[in-house]
Amino acid sequence: MTQLEWAKKKKITSEMRRVARNEGLTPEYIRSCIAEGTVVIPVNVKRHQRNKLRIIGIGKGLRTKVNANIGSSPDKVSLAEEKSKLDAAIEAGADTVMDLSTGGDIGKIRRMVLQRSILPVGTVPIYQAACETARKGKKISKMNIDGIFRIIEQQAEEGVDFMTVHCGVTRRIVETLRISRRITGIVSRGGAFLAQWIVDNNGENPLYEQFDRLLDIAYKYDVTLSLGDGLRPGCLADATDEVQVAELSVLGELAKRARKRNVQVMIEGPGHVPLNQIEANVLLEKSLCKGAPFYVLGPLVTDVAPGYDHIVCAIGGAIAAASGADFLCYVTPAEHLRLPDVDDVTEGVIATRIAAHAADVAKGVKGALNWDIQISKARGSLDWKRQEKFSINPKKFREERKKSKPKDIRVCTMCGEFCAMRQSSFLSKETKRSPDKSGA
Repeated sequence: MTQLEWAKKKKITSEMRRVARNEGLTPEYIRSCIAEGTVVIPVNVKRHQRNKLRIIGIGKGLRTKVNANIGSSPDKVSLAEEKSKLDAAIEAGADTVMDLSTGGDIGKIRRMVLQRSILPVGTVPIYQAACETARKGKKISKMNIDGIFRIIEQQAEEGVDFMTVHCGVTRRIVETLRISRRITGIVSRGGAFLAQWIVDNNGENPLYEQFDRLLDIAYKYDVTLSLGDGLRPGCLADATDEVQVAELSVLGELAKRARKRNVQVMIEGPGHVPLNQIEANVLLEKSLCKGAPFYVLGPLVTDVAPGYDHIVCAIGGAIAAASGADFLCYVTPAEHLRLPDVDDVTEGVIATRIAAHAADVAKGVKGALNWDIQISKARGSLDWKRQEKFSINPKKFREERKKSKPKDIRVCTMCGEFCAMRQSSFLSKETKRSPDKSGA
């Protein structure tokens, strides 16, 4: 049985209890939200018995979660580097990781990630189907339908917890796209693969046409389906156009069918969206998809900042999550330029975690503001050890603190002897305790 099926039967699973404990909420709240489809717990039945696996919930009233993408490309393949990127994502505090490999031995990389990761793992199965077809010297549009579903079941059998499936790229919407005024067309690899299949075969998207077949597999392994935005806008000028909205409407209908079959489901959202359209996009998803958890890439709020897109992503992600998005996919400084390296992974995770936490404070998520209060108290008392403890990246804190060598180790080199916190300490009883004098 799936988490959704247990929840509908009013049974609280051990996974629901773990999520409740981690979120500071009641198990009954988690169960009821799963039953209504507003929370998911992505955990494959093949992996849920692993003691070290972090069980997380994504959705209504929970802490905003952060995903890190890793994976090879046709131009760069290194199993060792993918291990390092996975480790970096975990160390930086990601909640989930997706393996998007398209180069080398894709299965070997995925199995390494599944074996090594303590986080829920996601994939995009159509990538493997397309890559295997291309390696045979065939056009991607020659992907075999049975082969696509074979790969989906293979990945589910191996233990993948959630899968992006571009079921909303339908024949009708692809025709709408062909006459649209989009600047960037299709920027989703999965969306492009399936659109090409549709056009060349003069047929319907097999993931849409045989959606029940997909649900059979997802139900068997309790794989959470992440209904992908294969037609998301790739630039600000394309945001919230008729193509994007049409796909989202289809995803809403498919989400309803998935819930009826006791399959957990979340919805993926747009990538490039102007600031003033983000809230409307979130509200539209919540309306069309009946509150399903919303998983957004960014969104990116400007197109002019290559090299700094992790910052662009954090700006958009904070607004999206504060507006009700539940799950943020990170973007790294390498976005639009190259395959991310280990340092990019760390920077991307931290930037997106900052956005997620800022949104949680705005939404009033339980315990979010208390984190800020704890570090603020440490600052007020010039307690550097506690400031490090409560910082989002203690390693970065230590590195920067070591660069500061003031005459008085109680302060830093920004203000030195004119430190406002120190000068005004007489105003607060809280700051009368002895400050840390280690200078660490």
